[in-house]
Amino acid sequence: MATITLQYDVRNKQAKQMIELIQSLGLATRKTTGLEEALEDVENGRLTTVHVPKIRKTE
Repeated sequence: MATITLQYDVRNKQAKQMIELIQSLGLATRKTTGLEEALEDVENGRLTTVHVPKIRKTE
């Protein structure tokens, strides 16, 4: 398997449609970032509790 990095202007509708077409055909996959995976977990209900760390005051 080969890895190809594409750079394109997101505002270019034709380029974006072409990449989406290639992905929909199953010819290529998109590597997701950790943030995108976390947002997907929230969207699909796999994450039910969010823990916010407490800020400790240092003296």
